[in-house]
Amino acid sequence: MIDAERIVRLAWTDYGDTRSIVEIVEVSAHVSTNHVFRLYLDDGSHVVGKVSSYGSYFLFAEDHDRLFKLVQSLSNSRWSGFLAQVLPRDGRAYTWYDGTCWAAFYNDVERGTQLPRIISTEDIVFLAREIAGLHKACADAALDLPPTSNSVKGDAIHLLDQLSSEFAPRNFELRESDISYLRTSTHNFLQNLENIHFDEWTKIPILVDWNLGNFSITQDKNLVKRLFTRWDYDWFRIDTRMLDFYFLSRAASHTGDKTQFSYSPHTLVEPRFVEFLQAYHSVYPLSRAEIEFLPSAYQFFILNYVIREGAKFFRSDLSTRFRKDAVRLYLPMLESLDISPLLQILD
Repeated sequence: MIDAERIVRLAWTDYGDTRSIVEIVEVSAHVSTNHVFRLYLDDGSHVVGKVSSYGSYFLFAEDHDRLFKLVQSLSNSRWSGFLAQVLPRDGRAYTWYDGTCWAAFYNDVERGTQLPRIISTEDIVFLAREIAGLHKACADAALDLPPTSNSVKGDAIHLLDQLSSEFAPRNFELRESDISYLRTSTHNFLQNLENIHFDEWTKIPILVDWNLGNFSITQDKNLVKRLFTRWDYDWFRIDTRMLDFYFLSRAASHTGDKTQFSYSPHTLVEPRFVEFLQAYHSVYPLSRAEIEFLPSAYQFFILNYVIREGAKFFRSDLSTRFRKDAVRLYLPMLESLDISPLLQILD
């Protein structure tokens, strides 16, 4: 087990800031393997530090470079200050690495009000319109961002290779029948990418995880609400905007955010999500192909973040349960998922 607090102190020393640490308080959600700390400094200010060993340092550094550039690109827009800035050194995002673990620091953004666990119809419309505005701004910013090394297709190809290994049942702690099902699911996902010419789709900076606990809102004197601040970049990537919508469907759901985790796709076809999509579409129109891709976007979330990377990201007890539920419950549910109500917003 890594000594995350020791690492964050080493990283701060290496960062070279003249301010010294007075106190460190861990503020991790204790769902993932990442460790997040608030560093209280001797000038009365504070910053946030993250220590990770999940995935690849080189992808972590690449993502933080893009995040830093994204925040700069949004600085003269309505979205200035919305995203927590990665602390830079020499004009670039600073990351620390010792060959095993890595770390980065962020401005500690001001927190506004969180939406309730089950949001109102009015807030569904508000959230949808705000997310559409953010996506439009990110689409503009994407023109100035370098491409990233990871992609939906690349991640799926990597998983298919892993599932084709004779050691896959042991490596994923699943039955041979489960592995066979996942191989077929991954293969079919990749075939669909070819069929829809996915390589040609617009790719924008997205955050994927939109649970109600990682962003805040504010309201002005005229009671007009807006998205205020967002933190937590664990699943940042540059890809189709449709990857954001599964978690947005969960936020809009009649069951709301849950303390007991479930990754069922049923939230994608709830009437409340249809209302979300309609409001989003009125600001930043969706194509039929994009809406038809929503089950595939969900499928990718399960295959990539739960199956392929789950053991590295989630706590071990959660990872084991999520993988079994994914292959035996959630992915089979896609076979009977009827998205025709979602397509009605195009009429």
